[in-house]
Amino acid sequence: MNYIGSKYKLSDFISNSVKSIVGDDLSDKIFCDLFAGTGVVGRNFKKEVKKVISNDMEFYSYVLNKNYIENHEFLDEEIYIKELNETNGEEGFIFNEYSENGKANRLYFSEHNGKKIDAIRTKIELWKTEKKISSALYYFLLASLLESADKVANTASVYGAFLKHIKKSAQKELVLEPAIFEINSHSHEVYNEDSNLLIKKIEGDILYLDPPYNAREYGANYHLLNTIAKYDYFEPKGKTGLRNYTKSAFCKKKEVEKSFDDLIKNANFKYIFLSYNNEGIMPSEIIKKILSKYGKYDLLTTEYQRFRADKKENRNHKASSTTEYLHILEKL
Repeated sequence: MNYIGSKYKLSDFISNSVKSIVGDDLSDKIFCDLFAGTGVVGRNFKKEVKKVISNDMEFYSYVLNKNYIENHEFLDEEIYIKELNETNGEEGFIFNEYSENGKANRLYFSEHNGKKIDAIRTKIELWKTEKKISSALYYFLLASLLESADKVANTASVYGAFLKHIKKSAQKELVLEPAIFEINSHSHEVYNEDSNLLIKKIEGDILYLDPPYNAREYGANYHLLNTIAKYDYFEPKGKTGLRNYTKSAFCKKKEVEKSFDDLIKNANFKYIFLSYNNEGIMPSEIIKKILSKYGKYDLLTTEYQRFRADKKENRNHKASSTTEYLHILEKL
């Protein structure tokens, strides 16, 4: 999934940086990814640590990480994927409100794919209600639907707006592909809470922070993934069909410093790593000042090509060189 702020390209940099501070053997460590997004960083550490704690305020992220992080044992999912792919489309909430020829005339999906999403989502929920599938399989199937629907979305990669015409990739028929997760012998925890509240209830060894950098709200840019994940009924707002969403204090200039300070103060973790880039609303000198209050501070940087959503009717993304800062605190 193309995702704003994704750390996929920085996975090796983050992993190597953590090991350079904590040590190469992380097998007895608890690793927390507090602003998990699609779970890329947590997935990378899942195979190396004793436990991953994953959290994000957005529900679509919770679904993805319930699968990619919390699921760790084999699931016999083939028969379910096959049945869902063979399901005929139906006119439901996604078709009517967000698809071609739906009543709202929002072109996030083709008519066929909108109906297919409705049919698949309805069947997954029915299986859960009738207890035909386990919780693990439920989140696996939901994550698979989110990933597969995103591949045929008629957007410039985020859901803040739809394109005026159905582009080629969005004309392809949705095929439900399995959201494969790492199998291992450890159990993991996934939360869907405000980070500053959750931090008071958890503890571990390594805390990784990747909060929003700027005023861009994930709840607005990925609202449709939340709608598919929740599949609740509400009155979509405006041309883009927004749903109500919780705004992050880390997206607000007047609140971010206090929220960050409170987060670090309440963190019961020895090592804290903060990813932040040179376009963030919190200056590096402020971050250094706050972290230095609580222990030994260090800083690592790297250059990389940052993902940008292309406003044209394709997924050829422009990229620009960005400096990524990894602020490090050994808490005393």
